[in-house]
Amino acid sequence: MTDQLGALTTIFTEFYYWVTVVLMFLIHVGFCMYEVGASRYKHHQHTLMKNTMLIPLVTVTWFLFGWWIYWAFPTGPGLAPSIMNESTALITDDSAFSAKFYVATSPLMAVNLGDHISGVFWAAFLLFSWTAASIVSGAIIERITTFAFGILAIAIGSVFWVIDAAWGWHFDGWMLKLLGYHDAYASGVIHAIAGGFALGVLMVLGPRIGKFSSSGEPRNIGPRNPWLVTIGLFLIYTGFWGFYAACNIPIFDLGPEYGMEGISYWTATNIYVTPTTLSGITFNFLMSLSGGLLAGYWIAKGDPFWTYSSGLAGIICASAGNDLYHPIQAMIIGMIGVVISYKLHYWVERKFKIDDAVGAVAVHGYAGFIGLVICGFVLNGYPSSGYSVGAMWDGTTYATINPLGQFLGALIMFVVLGLIPGYVIAKVLNGIGKLRIPREVEIAGLDYEIMETAKSDEKAVGSATR
Repeated sequence: MTDQLGALTTIFTEFYYWVTVVLMFLIHVGFCMYEVGASRYKHHQHTLMKNTMLIPLVTVTWFLFGWWIYWAFPTGPGLAPSIMNESTALITDDSAFSAKFYVATSPLMAVNLGDHISGVFWAAFLLFSWTAASIVSGAIIERITTFAFGILAIAIGSVFWVIDAAWGWHFDGWMLKLLGYHDAYASGVIHAIAGGFALGVLMVLGPRIGKFSSSGEPRNIGPRNPWLVTIGLFLIYTGFWGFYAACNIPIFDLGPEYGMEGISYWTATNIYVTPTTLSGITFNFLMSLSGGLLAGYWIAKGDPFWTYSSGLAGIICASAGNDLYHPIQAMIIGMIGVVISYKLHYWVERKFKIDDAVGAVAVHGYAGFIGLVICGFVLNGYPSSGYSVGAMWDGTTYATINPLGQFLGALIMFVVLGLIPGYVIAKVLNGIGKLRIPREVEIAGLDYEIMETAKSDEKAVGSATR
């Protein structure tokens, strides 16, 4: 930092991302409370421990290889040439944009007084990883083994969502270039993939004991503590402010890449370096939340659990294009997503006997998928990325946003990188007998198993000391 203005800009950006991390931590607190409120008392301790151990498992693996994946694979398996080269000024020999610098042994991944961005930006993406794993966690409560959940959390949190982020959320991503994919606030990149992954696991895991009658009719196993569910979801709403802000670049110079030769125009942009404002996304966040709550209250006939969850589904459905939507569009899109997701949840439950304990597949997966598809129609023809205006790859500009590209992108997120890996990993875990807890433990409660283990350990220690 060679001057005061440059120092102020850098430190502001550093503090900006640091604040988003603090806010996003509330998402994880909210998921914890929400899951405990939705589960039965005999499983509470296990549910809390599962969500707690998610933090170190995903954090350590994210540090060791997850962050590297994001920077290493934006162009996919050679599908589109990279724009990260000397001519576009996006990388240099010591640039943070190069994947080789984002490994655990890199100076950028340690205390470095010359680096004010890598750590906080790394942490913002890490909290996205926690969110992806937490989404899966809620769907599979009361029957998953701790070991299996740990493997699944690492897979979705440090591998698969990172691949989809590299493909569809990176400014150099091949999905932007070839498909015109646009997903500013992660309808698909985090939510659709995590919902699809959870559905794949549920297909193998099976329903909770007693969820379906002998005739196959689903029984409602409602939340045991509505207070915790309510507070948990309101904390998730609060944390989502940080989520949205972390998907933005707070201050960016729109220079030659935008045809503004010889001048600088500073503004906030989304993650694709397309101009937006915090003011605009504030309108759209609140309107999509409100649309979701209204639609949820109506479609669920006032059911509190679905009303609160539908507020989140409304935000998620509109998130793909909330950098560009009109506030009324955001509200209507949120409402549409909630109605379709709610109907799909119960159809899938009855048709395929899928037991999604908290509606996570619907709220995140279906709503995210629908939001991507709607975005393709509403924003048809808009630039998919700020770099589509001037920067070139292989002599061709980026594809613009379009319905087909968004639909294909939704399939890649929900099915290719979500449902299929979740199903395959769950199949392997089930094959080795590590996926589901024994029937007797599920009936007695997972907390009973934890207490019995603790008692056995105490007895062993007592015998050893005698």
